[in-house]
Amino acid sequence: MSAQKSAHPVDEKLPALKMATTGLQHVAAMYAGVVAPPLIVGAAIGLSATELTFLTGACLFTAGLATFLQTLGIWKIGARLPFVNGVTFAGVAPMTAIAASTEDKSDALPIIFGAVIVAGLLGFLAAPFFSKAVRFFPPVVTGTVITLIGISLLPVAFGWAQGPNPAADDYGSATNLGLAAGTLLIVLLLRRFTRGFVKQIAVLLGLVIGTLIAIPFGVTDFGPVADADVIGFPTPFHFGAPQFQLAAIISLCVVMVVSMTESTADMLALGEIVERPADEKTIAAGLRADTLGSAISPLFNGFMCSAFAQNIGLVAMTKIRSRYVVAVGGGFLVLMGLCPMAASLIAVVPRPVLGGAGVVLFGSVAASGIQTLVRAGLEKDNNVLIVAVSLAVGIVPITAPEFYHAFPETVRIVLDSGISTGCVAAVALNLVFNHLGRSGDAQDVTHPMEAGEEITGATRAPATP
Repeated sequence: MSAQKSAHPVDEKLPALKMATTGLQHVAAMYAGVVAPPLIVGAAIGLSATELTFLTGACLFTAGLATFLQTLGIWKIGARLPFVNGVTFAGVAPMTAIAASTEDKSDALPIIFGAVIVAGLLGFLAAPFFSKAVRFFPPVVTGTVITLIGISLLPVAFGWAQGPNPAADDYGSATNLGLAAGTLLIVLLLRRFTRGFVKQIAVLLGLVIGTLIAIPFGVTDFGPVADADVIGFPTPFHFGAPQFQLAAIISLCVVMVVSMTESTADMLALGEIVERPADEKTIAAGLRADTLGSAISPLFNGFMCSAFAQNIGLVAMTKIRSRYVVAVGGGFLVLMGLCPMAASLIAVVPRPVLGGAGVVLFGSVAASGIQTLVRAGLEKDNNVLIVAVSLAVGIVPITAPEFYHAFPETVRIVLDSGISTGCVAAVALNLVFNHLGRSGDAQDVTHPMEAGEEITGATRAPATP
């Protein structure tokens, strides 16, 4: 009993019902992000509806396995933080490019899978070296990156709010926007006027109530449930044995670097929110989980895996920090991969309803970044410049998506990620203004993990209200 009381909230095991519902809430928050890449890539290849369903289920299954690695961990693998892993969206553009350049479309997925395996294994070997970059992430950098993560995710929520298909007549209609606004209002009311467990699962309840409200408007489609099979195991190498093509490997190795950069930023963000700051050892273990999960994923017909930033907002909002809750969410993902009918239940939630909830989730991430910046010493002109320029650089791909259109496709993989460009800019500017040629002001340049136990409490980000 005393051991349970002394356990850090990250290692706390909650009652079964609470674990199940809050774990399901994590799945609901990231489901659209997991299924979108296989749907886009599968459509580019020209897969049939049956094969597309199989590919989507496989990605859900492998996302669950990668989440187990990240939350529960084995040996030196896994950050052991409440981190959900899933298919990274950074790989969509190069994978569709690979599909377009492949003459025989039946070879497209094997070529992609081969490239993902190589990129994952190389990333696994590089993880301990990559993690050393943590020393270059003081609060002025982490706060900027966390804020950018939230800002970068908000357009996803706005897109969901308008509807599932930009080409449809009702895209952005008053009905869709009204459902999104209604869901947002429901979540806010539940957070304001309820307490305890109900307050903590406000997002999940908002999704359920929003879906029920959407039924009379004809937006809720139960077709996926009726058409789905009950059982469907992702047969290893269902689309053929992996093929290893140099151009595809190089392209996805670049994606892996981008993914590792974003995962490092995400781990730093989550570490601050759960009050267990991510040190070099934690980041190395987390990157190993990302990369090993990616290397294993193609075995079961899945794509490259990465930590999901949108779930950080859910942790910040609910204040439920247990990694076992997220592990339960990983269990749901595995079950969905094995049971297409179960997976289709989440698919019933209309996109506008997801958009309304997404505003709260993703906005909470940005708010956490602002909380970190509050203690970053912004009264100093140098730090103000670092934040100002880094935010501007990171927002470019959001506000001007075609800004880098003249650059080669490989370079655009990096430049089109506002999180990556903003992170690189913040680290570089911090080095220039706070490190090079300076011998004092150590408090401005030291990462919280290097400053000693006596200041740990002061360097943690306050909980999101």
